[in-house]
Amino acid sequence: MTRKVFLIFLGAVAGAAVTLLTYQSRTLIDGSRASAAAADAFQQLSLFSHVFERVRSDYVDKPDDAKLIEAAIRGMLAGLDPHSRYLDARAFRDAQVDTLGKFDGLGLEIGSENGRIKVISPIDETPAAQAGIIGGDIIARIDDEPVDGLSPNEVAEKLRGPPNTKVKLTIRRQHGDKPIEMVITRAVVRVISVRWHLEDEDIGYVRISQFNEQTTSGLQKAIADFKAKKGDKLKGFILDLRNNPGGLIDQATTVANAFLKQGEILSTRGRSAGVTQIFRARARKDISDGKPVIALINGGSASASEIVAGALQDHKRATIVGTRSFGKGSVQTLIPLGEHGALSLTTGRYFTPSGRSIQAKGISPDIIVQQDIPEELKSSADATSEAGLRGHLLAEGQEQTGSQSYVPSDLKHDKAVKMALDLLHGRVVNPSLPSKRDR
Repeated sequence: MTRKVFLIFLGAVAGAAVTLLTYQSRTLIDGSRASAAAADAFQQLSLFSHVFERVRSDYVDKPDDAKLIEAAIRGMLAGLDPHSRYLDARAFRDAQVDTLGKFDGLGLEIGSENGRIKVISPIDETPAAQAGIIGGDIIARIDDEPVDGLSPNEVAEKLRGPPNTKVKLTIRRQHGDKPIEMVITRAVVRVISVRWHLEDEDIGYVRISQFNEQTTSGLQKAIADFKAKKGDKLKGFILDLRNNPGGLIDQATTVANAFLKQGEILSTRGRSAGVTQIFRARARKDISDGKPVIALINGGSASASEIVAGALQDHKRATIVGTRSFGKGSVQTLIPLGEHGALSLTTGRYFTPSGRSIQAKGISPDIIVQQDIPEELKSSADATSEAGLRGHLLAEGQEQTGSQSYVPSDLKHDKAVKMALDLLHGRVVNPSLPSKRDR
């Protein structure tokens, strides 16, 4: 009896084995590839372990193990793309403070290009902007120490410091003959992300310099102020996003949402087909009451500002004026690592409502307006673009390089603002205006 039961058991196992083998035959190739990839990864980790031990045992001075590991992590992330990076505990705290619109330092957005540290844009009314630093400037030295080989994060750490302390920068302008030295006093940088005033007494001008936690509420205050002063006499609005380096994605979506009552604002797509997130407009009312909106962009408009411009352009809710934007169309996810800081990892790409990828291409304006650049600044007329950054994620289609980022300090000499005013007053006619009233 026992033997019979045992044979029945064996028959069942055999049948299950045949079923299992039939299933495995469909996945054998994928499984083999995965196993090979895993084996290769373990082999590389073995190499890393070997190098790590040799450095620990044979380096001329006894190294700090923690610093070796941290340097290895930084190097690994730097090899991915310009925006993936490791934040130690201090840098993580600083990043969290930055989103509140307050930090100690100079007020610069920087990136890396061909091993050099390049200014993307200074933040409005900060020590850096007041000192005359402009987009496209190369930071060559900090306090007479070269920055060659340093990451943007490491340079940012050197630029930060207590208020009222001084830092000496050596700047090189593109095609300039001589380096420029300047001593700048650090300050508590309070980024007022939204400023506004009336132009020609009937156009509401709103400047958004950065997307932080105060941005949407600032926009709401600006529009409410215009309505209180002018009411139905308002002819339209200018939304100035030039040299805005970006910031919080939720603030970008709520700013776009303020002008859109329905429809997609943006989507993000990760490596896996199922990792897609769609942000949609959920406003009950268009904050501008359907009046024409003109958004200004340039080569210093990046990330969150490109999201807003792209959404308003695709929905034909705003006419985009200026020069092509920066092209930073990648998503970074902040992954806390406990007491060790955090990992800022590129996990996806941004797409506008019509499915356009922003990455390394940017947003092209409906109406191109080039500024008249003073002779002494012409060598820095073109900003760094995403496509010019070493190791950037490749574009879907043709990449686009740098675009003009100069903005005159006096709006009276600002050709983009003048074009916007002429369009809104009907002095210039263009098919892209009037922008569509949202349904």
